Amino acid sequence: MTPRAALRDPKQDRSRATRQRLLEAAVACLAEHGWARSTVAVVAERAGVSRGAAQHHFPTREDLFTAAVQHVAEERSAALRALLSHERRERREQQDQHGQRGQRGQREPRGPGRVAEVVEALVDLYTGPLFRAALQLWVVASYEEQLGARVAALEARIGRETHRMAVEALGADESVPGVRESVQGFLDMARGLGLANLLTDDRARRDRVVAQWARILDDVLRAPG
Repeated sequence: MTPRAALRDPKQDRSRATRQRLLEAAVACLAEHGWARSTVAVVAERAGVSRGAAQHHFPTREDLFTAAVQHVAEERSAALRALLSHERRERREQQDQHGQRGQRGQREPRGPGRVAEVVEALVDLYTGPLFRAALQLWVVASYEEQLGARVAALEARIGRETHRMAVEALGADESVPGVRESVQGFLDMARGLGLANLLTDDRARRDRVVAQWARILDDVLRAPG
């Protein structure tokens, strides 16, 4: 047993685990039930803890969902980093196979199939449960002053991070006119699909739209600068 493990407090571990369950339950309740029905009692039941235990960690409903805002942002960032890490591995393997390891920092445009894979992966992030929970938080933040400033700041950060990672995953060169705007237009479209997905899961239509955007981006990325 390491010195660090020996010094760990089981009560603190249980407390952290309870807090994590409450945050995950809060996000799930927002995504499934919306703000009005996501009370502390409902979240506590979903997390498998007592209401008193929930209020020990988060004395008020606002405290709970303010923390949930941060949790959603961190989870979405983690999902984006995982996507980018996968793309980097794919790029290295592809370059190694062809003996063409590029110079550090050099961007190489993807082939049509790879562009489509990146586009589909990014759209999946915008149509999944984390984004549905984020949408609920956006709505609440529009009239709950305590949440508004924090949600706006976190969304601005996530927006910048998403754009940066999309550019790298696509191998886009933003010095070429129109590339930056095309990537941003695609991300705006993906958010729109996430919003539409709240009302109906029209997967066939979404697949056609995503395929068309993959073709658009592939053409833009391959256009001479």
